[in-house]
Amino acid sequence: MKVFIADDSSVIRERLIEMISEIEGIKVAGEATTAAEAVPLIIRLKPDVVILDIRMPGGNGLSVLQAIRKTNLNMKVIMLTNYPYPQYRQKCNEAGADFFFDKDSEFKKVTETLKRLTAKASNRAGENT
Repeated sequence: MKVFIADDSSVIRERLIEMISEIEGIKVAGEATTAAEAVPLIIRLKPDVVILDIRMPGGNGLSVLQAIRKTNLNMKVIMLTNYPYPQYRQKCNEAGADFFFDKDSEFKKVTETLKRLTAKASNRAGENT
């Protein structure tokens, strides 16, 4: 499973990469620090999962989410934010986010979710052989 990370914080990106590298069957396919950088990379790399911050220079994660949902790419999107307000959650859900986590209190849910998605993908692959 390929994961793409879009977050302007190098600390957050490094922490996510470190956590993801410990999960078997997952690799980081790419990363971006701005919304403008993220969209073309996501479309080109076609990851299975995208982790998006809401606030980034040059746009925001919501605009990235809306842009990638307009493509025919079938990927899971995890919003990971310091702004876990209900209005952001609602806008992200309406735009097609699959998950919405608070960086302060739910950071570990990202890896738990990735593990579940990897297990589901493995089970589907096993059923198709």
